[in-house]
Amino acid sequence: MPRESMEFDVVIVGAGPAGLSAACRLMQQANRAQRSLKVCVLEKGAEVGAHILSGALLDIRALEELFPDWQARGAPVNTAVCDDRFYMLSSARGGVELPQALLPRPMHNTDAYIISLGNLCRWLANQAEQLGVTIFPGFAAQAPLYDEQGSVCGVLTGDLGLAADGSPKENHVPGMELRAPYTLFAEGSRGHIGKELIERFKLNEGRDAQHYALGIKELWQVAPERHQPGLVIHGSGWPLSDAQGGFFMYHCDETQLAVGLIVDLNYRNPWLDPFKEFQRLKHHPLLARYLYDGKRLAFGARALTKGGLNSLPRMILPGALLLGCNAGTLNGAKIKGIHTAMKSGMLAADSLIANLSTNRDDEVATQAHFNSAFNASWLQEELEQSKSFIPALHKFGPWLGGAFNYIQHNWLGGKLPFALHDKQPDHTRLEQASKHPKIPYARPDGVLSFDRLSSVYLANTSHHEDQPGHLRLADPRLPLRDNLPLYQEPAQRYCPAGVYEIVTQASEPHFQINAANCVHCKACDIKDPAQNIRWTPPEGGSGPNYPNM
Repeated sequence: MPRESMEFDVVIVGAGPAGLSAACRLMQQANRAQRSLKVCVLEKGAEVGAHILSGALLDIRALEELFPDWQARGAPVNTAVCDDRFYMLSSARGGVELPQALLPRPMHNTDAYIISLGNLCRWLANQAEQLGVTIFPGFAAQAPLYDEQGSVCGVLTGDLGLAADGSPKENHVPGMELRAPYTLFAEGSRGHIGKELIERFKLNEGRDAQHYALGIKELWQVAPERHQPGLVIHGSGWPLSDAQGGFFMYHCDETQLAVGLIVDLNYRNPWLDPFKEFQRLKHHPLLARYLYDGKRLAFGARALTKGGLNSLPRMILPGALLLGCNAGTLNGAKIKGIHTAMKSGMLAADSLIANLSTNRDDEVATQAHFNSAFNASWLQEELEQSKSFIPALHKFGPWLGGAFNYIQHNWLGGKLPFALHDKQPDHTRLEQASKHPKIPYARPDGVLSFDRLSSVYLANTSHHEDQPGHLRLADPRLPLRDNLPLYQEPAQRYCPAGVYEIVTQASEPHFQINAANCVHCKACDIKDPAQNIRWTPPEGGSGPNYPNM
């Protein structure tokens, strides 16, 4: 099929904090040098911010480097943390607050801000456009392009107007080739192209297995008397008796608060349902006292990459770089990844600009510059100090692992003569359903807890029914043949949006995929025990449309 082609100096996939920071930094450097530079950013969401979901607490270190005058520019960073608390919950009503002095130092949040990452990305996009960046919202990068030497040379965008069987409809528009000497992939956690590149170029060779968690979040409007702007609550323990993870509640501005649960995807019990664990969490008095009489405004879910430095793949490859959560730059000790994602994009931009400014195509020099800059940066220092944090929790649990991390960071300054590792992929830890008791979950009350369908409605997710399925099975028979008898088909539970169901048709079980419900969290691509489900991007503009998550 003949396709149109456009040429740029740099193509960036993903309008998140990493991709937009890279775009801004590239244009800042080019404008200072009075050099013309063509940079474009592709965003699969209907608009910038539509697919962005995070807690979110922001460490402003990278923002201050990128835009020292961010306050004068009107960055939506207004609510400073003024009260920082951490709890260990023991039961549906019990728990204890841990004093800040007993927490690992990176977990202190007194210098952070409570933000909407979606709104921050919208602001970054505006800054990028003012600097001369071209942004294409509603266009999904379908696949990478390779040149004759096998280097990445751009991306192919997805076709618009295909029917479910793949045939072109009347409004069909073929995807375009966007070509550039360098392509930056900032797709977020478990990006489908990043996954391909890591495998093709063996970028994770010699690294630990990557690790993931599923974050589920709601935004609430609460009564003014229950609202404390700047209050941050973190915690662990109940209700996750069969998994590791933690919860958060952030009191934002305008009498809104964000509440959420993060569930590590290395859990063993296939009966565990992260969505229902989150719903029952909200009934704990610690959180319920703020939510009563409130109104749920938005819902969403997203995977996050949390393996840290031990699992970080090589980020630079011929013609391309992996940035942010696409590579895994989140600092697990701080439970923050926005500032590290932004810094990874800025480091990439600094490494590319010298090569682009001299009109050279010196791949070796660019790789050496990036590796040197990364190793000398505070990003590498943060990840180095926290590289044993997540493995300690995986090996020893929240109490002993927490004590280990306290000693490491508060007594030893994050420096250890050894490193802990966790080399087992998350999906391989799932055990057969017969080894675990079924977990009883109460019915939602419609006040604090809710069902999946009403939650998906609040994600504003939208997919045209007549388009090719974006959730693809390598073996369509495997869910019923293997996963159902062994694991009671866990996709029914680990998916927070009700995409996967076992239904009865003509007295026979049938594996049903409700692709229209998908909120693009990627849990299925990560947790399926047979790695049988492959998430691919649907038609550009599809998916959730988060307002200010």
